[in-house]
Parts: sequence; C-alpha cells; structure tokens
Amino acid sequence: MKAKNLLYPKYLTYPAILVFGVFFILPVAAAFILSFYDWNIDRLLTPKFIGFENFKYIFGDEYFILSARNTLVYAIITSFMKILLGLALAVVLNMQLRGRNILRTIFYLPAALSYIVVGLVFSSIFRMDGMFNNMLAGIGLAGLQTDWLGNGTTALYCACVAEIWKWSGFTMAIFIAGLQSISSDYYESARIDGASSLQQFIKITLPLLKPAISVNVTIAIIGGLKVFDSVFVMTGGGPGFASQVLNTYVYKAFGEGTLGRSSAMGIMLFIAIFIISSISNNLTRRGVE
Repeated sequence: MKAKNLLYPKYLTYPAILVFGVFFILPVAAAFILSFYDWNIDRLLTPKFIGFENFKYIFGDEYFILSARNTLVYAIITSFMKILLGLALAVVLNMQLRGRNILRTIFYLPAALSYIVVGLVFSSIFRMDGMFNNMLAGIGLAGLQTDWLGNGTTALYCACVAEIWKWSGFTMAIFIAGLQSISSDYYESARIDGASSLQQFIKITLPLLKPAISVNVTIAIIGGLKVFDSVFVMTGGGPGFASQVLNTYVYKAFGEGTLGRSSAMGIMLFIAIFIISSISNNLTRRGVE
C-alpha cells in the first residue's frame, strides 16, 4: 500500500479536480444562485434577488413547455432507434462475416464527425431541392415532396434522423463489446437442448447484454435531453417554435439578455436530465449485478 502511495501520490488528482471544479461545479453553482435573481443585460452589474419568480415565469411560458415537450419527443425517438439499430448492427457484425471489421469502422465513423458537419449534410439532404425529395420523385412519389426542414410537422423528426445516423454506430460498438464477453458455451448448450436462434437471443443474449443495454440507454437518453447542435444547425428551432428544444430555447433567452431567467431554465434542464437518467439507469441495471 505504501509503495502504491509513493507511485501514485494524491496530489496527481489535484489538476483534474481543479479543472472539474472550474469548468463544471463553479458554473453550475453560479447558475443556481443567479436563477434566483432578476439579472439581465440592462442590470448587468446590479442583479436583484427575486426568489422563485424566474421559475414561476418559465413554468407559465408556453414556449418553454413546448420546448420541453419537443426535447422529450426527441430523446424518446432517438434513444429507441439508436438502441434498436445499434443492437441489430452489433448482432449482424458479430457474426463471422468477411470484411466485418471494415463494416464496423464504416458504421462507427459518423460518431467521430462534428455535429456541424452532420447538420449541414442533412440540411442539404432534406431541403426542397435536396436528395430526399429527388429520391421521392425518382420512385414516383413526387406528391410527397415538401420542405422538410421548413415544415413544422417534420422539422424536429429530420433532426432526429441526423442524431440516429450519427450515434447508432457508437451504440453498436458498445453492444459488440458486450456480445464478445458472452461465452459461446451458453449457445452450444442451448443448441444441444434444441433452442432456436430466436430463443437463444431472447433467453441468453438479451439477459447477458443488460450491462451494455444499461450503458447505452443512459448515454442515449442524456444525449437526447441535451440536444442542441443538430437542431440549432438544421432548423434553428424553427419554423417558428416547432422544433425548439430546451437547450436552443435557453440559448435564445441568453442571447436576448435575460440571464437570470435563462439560468433558471438551465437549472431545470440539469435537474430533469439527472432525474430521468437516474431512473432509466436504475431500471435498466436491475438484475445486472
């Protein structure tokens, strides 16, 4: 123990603690305090304490409620599809296929791309003269053509498509790691007992993948609730407020100079992410240990 302490003294953790404190704990604490103040661009140096008025305002703000609803819809759709597609890709690419390592790399590559790049690519795909409308015309469905990003009904779902495309390969990689940790002895015993491939998947693969499922679900939900980049680049929260999510609304409020109010919104988002991710993590981790 003494040798370990000499090799890895505690002071080596101090830089990490300092960075974490300055760039995470301090901003969160400052936002929490300022959320109780009337602090805006007009009274930048003279914030006024107003208690819970900012929180009362945002819960009566129809656009904040709409942004919260859009954020939940986005998180649910993208999380479900990322888990589903990631699991399907992992199962297929865990088989003895020629070139499977190349395919794994190809499917994982979108996770390494910048959100700006992904947003711009999908903006060009879904615009009125973009690839998607041209494809519809090519298969005789020109009547379905629309301005997908300019349509309030479809704009948010287009951003969902970009998110799913970007992160499905990442969830695939975690699932592949989980699949490779499952001993082949289980499957051999199941085949001897006459279990079909579907029965093996349900009775062996899914239960033993619970740790990977727990990690992927938690990451997917947190990522969905924190969404900003893809929506901001592709729709800017529009048309109108149709695709506005909490982070883009907080950004908008901050840009308008309502600093105390935007801090209150940020704190509510932080609390929501903490509660929802904790619940999902506890639910998906049941029976893992």
